[in-house]
Amino acid sequence: MTEQDSGTRFVHPLADRYASKEMLKVFSAQHRHETWRRLWVALAEAEMEMGLPVTEEAIQEMKTGLEDIDFEKAAEYEKRFRHDVMAHVHLYGDVAPTARGIIHLGAASAFIGDNTDLIQHREALLILRARIVRCVGALADFAREHRELPTLGLTHFQPAQPTTVGKRATLWIQDFLLDLEEIEFRLETLRFRGIRGTTGTQASFLSLLEGDHGRVEELERSVATKMGFSRSFGVTGQTSSRKVDQALVATLAGIGASASKMGNDLRLLAHLREVEEPFEKEQIGSSSMPYKRNPMRAERICALSRHAITLSLDPAFTAATQWLERTLDDSANRRVAVPDAYLSIDGVLVLVENVARGLVVNPMVIRRNLEEHLPFLATETVMMLATQRGGDRQDLHERIRRHSMDAARRMKEEGARADLLERIAGDPAFGMSENELRDLVDPRDFVGRAPEQVDRFLEEWVDPILQRYSDPSSNVIGDPDVRV
Repeated sequence: MTEQDSGTRFVHPLADRYASKEMLKVFSAQHRHETWRRLWVALAEAEMEMGLPVTEEAIQEMKTGLEDIDFEKAAEYEKRFRHDVMAHVHLYGDVAPTARGIIHLGAASAFIGDNTDLIQHREALLILRARIVRCVGALADFAREHRELPTLGLTHFQPAQPTTVGKRATLWIQDFLLDLEEIEFRLETLRFRGIRGTTGTQASFLSLLEGDHGRVEELERSVATKMGFSRSFGVTGQTSSRKVDQALVATLAGIGASASKMGNDLRLLAHLREVEEPFEKEQIGSSSMPYKRNPMRAERICALSRHAITLSLDPAFTAATQWLERTLDDSANRRVAVPDAYLSIDGVLVLVENVARGLVVNPMVIRRNLEEHLPFLATETVMMLATQRGGDRQDLHERIRRHSMDAARRMKEEGARADLLERIAGDPAFGMSENELRDLVDPRDFVGRAPEQVDRFLEEWVDPILQRYSDPSSNVIGDPDVRV
């Protein structure tokens, strides 16, 4: 039994509880070091094409051994050499002995490490893009279903003009669409580090290619193309600019902000009992209070989002403190901060989709809350109508003010129900019956263009996005798996 199996070794919660298998694979040791080897193969192939002493047999051995990675032996090599890249150079040479002498030819460690980082960024962003699209689709279904269900609008978490349940959901969708635009921009502008040597001057490759600058550039283009990049950075030091990590993790923090906003909204709505997240048949809300139905998924969305938002500071400080052509205070930090940010947001979006597909709406509670406050919100309409019938606007204003204050006081101090309409109906200055007043406070008359805004937003903004990413062959994720 291993230490991990026996429970005596720390297991990262992001891997054990929250992130998906797709994202875990991107940042797994196996995938990372296979990517190292794919880079070495691409370099060797390009060097052979440029006439350097690399054979087909060597390349074939390298390709055959791509997945054959003995991590115990790699650890032994690293303990011996105190260098992770050279440990894997020797390990790869063990499974591709014919290629041993040309693996890593002309390259520096950053060729392997930084280019792999950029590839991982790209693969992880594709997963997050697919997750956001699915979240948007789920929320769009919800918004469409509840496009015209009136609900009390809340500003400062205080009663305000009514909106609809569907319109409120479009606000969440809009934030995620902005995140999607940001991801698309990052993917479009992501570049390959290239083959640059120890300080970014390509001196080693210029020497290998006998001083031919054109052939060096051709070699770099070839390797980049083989790894799926159309462009490389114009210049680098030993490493690619750490601004890349800073920008991409900031993008992830932006997704976290969107998700946390939605999560906080749902926590507030759960308190009002208007909209609730899914709650399974045997789910327990509290160990001591059996009646509780806590919004634990929304709380987790907020918790993991906060972690990702906070992590965005790490790459910013790293980029700000690099020295000249490079320093090594970035390495240990990047090993932790970048994967954590992706794993966190991946877990967040798994939860967002799960919650969005199972949201429970309680129309009767929504109606009760709205009816309690709507008479106060409708007082201007009542005053205008009474004025049109010959009333004195200033006198009516004062009367409504007193009636409103008295009704609100009884609600707060005595727990009485709202009786503002009855008070106004009983005041002869208004000349209006209670039935007439109730007709005036039909919730549907106070939501403005909310239903139409939902329709137009979904048609013009959301449906084109869902159509763009509807090809099943482009899907890089499976159904979300929410773990306790």
